[in-house]
Amino acid sequence: MTQASNKAGLKGIRPLLSLNFFMADMQAGIGPFLGVFLLAHGWQSGLIGTVMTVGGVAGMLMTTPAGALVDATKHKKFYVIIPGICTVIASGIILLSQNFWLVTVSQIATAVAGAAIGPAVSGITLGIVRQAGFNRQNGHNQALNHAGNMMGAGLSGLLGWQFGFTAVFWLAALFGVLSIASVLMIPSAAIDDDEARGLDTTSGESGKVGGITVLLECKPLLILAAALACFHLGNGAMLPLFGLAVVANKQGDPAGFVALTIVVAQGTMILASLIAMRLAEKEGYWLVLLVSFIALPIRGVVAAHLMNKWGVYPVQILDGIGAGLQSAAVPGLVARILNGTGRVNVGQGAVMTVQGLGASLSPAIGGWIAQEIGYGAMFLILGSFALGSIALWLGFASLLRPACARPPHNSSDPALAGALPAGAR
Repeated sequence: MTQASNKAGLKGIRPLLSLNFFMADMQAGIGPFLGVFLLAHGWQSGLIGTVMTVGGVAGMLMTTPAGALVDATKHKKFYVIIPGICTVIASGIILLSQNFWLVTVSQIATAVAGAAIGPAVSGITLGIVRQAGFNRQNGHNQALNHAGNMMGAGLSGLLGWQFGFTAVFWLAALFGVLSIASVLMIPSAAIDDDEARGLDTTSGESGKVGGITVLLECKPLLILAAALACFHLGNGAMLPLFGLAVVANKQGDPAGFVALTIVVAQGTMILASLIAMRLAEKEGYWLVLLVSFIALPIRGVVAAHLMNKWGVYPVQILDGIGAGLQSAAVPGLVARILNGTGRVNVGQGAVMTVQGLGASLSPAIGGWIAQEIGYGAMFLILGSFALGSIALWLGFASLLRPACARPPHNSSDPALAGALPAGAR
């Protein structure tokens, strides 16, 4: 690396952290409030869940192609700018009309545009700090992301209480603008495009391969994706439906309570992501992810029995533990498994696609279960889905532990060499 690129890389770290802070509310800030907003406009829980699922499926289908585009492009910042613009437009559409089709179209457009954010930010980070610095920088990224989400939720609750839900959507649009400004401040020279895709330039390979091919040929990656799909099938609907359950029981102010659920979870995630970063450096990723999976069944039981304003604390602390550990561990593990292949962001996209399948189905499943047999049973059922994640993680421990192990001081890790697909080395 040249001295000039070193300086550019250092200049890119601060706006990268700002990007992770501001994009948090842009990416997820509307979601939990959207359900309560639509509920206040006469929508039923099943229809609300369906709209969220349609958007989730659209985003899921685009994540792997988006990862391939991020690997191929030399303009990775572009894939953050477009979602920021779409967030601003979507906020305006929802405020102007609560027509089913307009709301659905806005959610689809936002989800499709946002499909590239995860691979893009991961690629930008990898391109700036390289593989050796990725675990630590990703931990810091996620801590700032959760801090931004927590601040955004707090402001959303305050502004929603003072001025109504309209202010929540304006705030999300503002965060979209700030995200665009942050990514534009990252010097293009700071991003090494070969490093950003995990390409081994000494091998002479082009590194071009479809995301699904990478997923199917690499057993550790496949098991990781399946375990995450089971987890998010239960976890995806927990936050918005817990807010709906408490508001429906008249246990809290709608905007204020939904904001509190996010603040408690995101505050926990800040600590969890930093702990995951440290634990991964010392012990590897296997234990980090096992603990994250165990948190969801416990959360389901607690949510089923504490659907009141006091239940938000244990329910959302458990959410923070599960999702917070995963936010730091999953990108780092995928980057480690696929290091040297030139396919890191396709792999990130492929894992996110399978994970997103569970998350996108969760609101519809949870919403209809709640409508038919009640919120208590729904939380128990959703929590039980993570038992599949735990079974996979324990059942394939002998294969997963080497792939999740603490990295060696050089890139030629014999454990990982056995974990990679033959065509990806």
